[in-house]
Amino acid sequence: MPSSPSARAVASAFAKAGPAIVSVGSLFAAWEFYAQTSGISPTTLPAPSRVLAQMVQHRAALIDNTLPTIRATLLGFACSLTAAFTFSVAIDFFKPLRRALFPVFIISQTLPLIAIAPLIVLWFGFGLTPKIVLVALVTFFPMLVALVQGYASTDRDIEALLASMGASRWRIFIAARLPSALPYFFAGLRISITYAVVAAIFAEYAGAAKGLGIYILNAKNNFRPDLVLAAVVISATLTLVLFATAMLVQRIAMPWQQLDGDQRR
Repeated sequence: MPSSPSARAVASAFAKAGPAIVSVGSLFAAWEFYAQTSGISPTTLPAPSRVLAQMVQHRAALIDNTLPTIRATLLGFACSLTAAFTFSVAIDFFKPLRRALFPVFIISQTLPLIAIAPLIVLWFGFGLTPKIVLVALVTFFPMLVALVQGYASTDRDIEALLASMGASRWRIFIAARLPSALPYFFAGLRISITYAVVAAIFAEYAGAAKGLGIYILNAKNNFRPDLVLAAVVISATLTLVLFATAMLVQRIAMPWQQLDGDQRR
């Protein structure tokens, strides 16, 4: 009896996720075994089971400190995305801007976070603004480069055809150049989004009242590696959720890519 499409979809999802589940599960199993049998102190290397227990026990404090980090991450990334798209369009329409602005953007990526973060806090205070600025600074450049490169990959024949039909430069951009840039953009988006949570936490290290960065700093100062790792697990989970969301948005925005993949299989 043939399986239903939904059953095949579930089986396919499990087949894709299986290797990752096995590798991550094996890593945690080895960590648990070593922590339980080696005699190492829990204050040096707590077992995953202890980290999980502490996450449950301190869930209220963890939630209270996770929400500010999520807010700073999302707002900073939204500002970064808006700025990257705006500058990429300006650079695509006015080529001299690329030579004028790209050196500045490249220099911004060479600034060490450990040096620039305290300055940003000094300039903007201890509120939400410095965290947004730092997240935007860290995540902006990969998306900008991806978009500019994507516009340049547009098929010249398509542009010539649209131009011969009387399409304006803006119409050519919307109909040809922007769709051509989508695969590049989502590649840059996935790269940037993996740095967003880390940047927000680093900004909280430099100065904040609440957040996972402050929670990790306090736990470290109190010699509680189990609580440090609990916050790290939450940080990693947030990053995975953001990455998965980016993948979902890509599937929605580029349905033809999924169809091409299905046809190849």
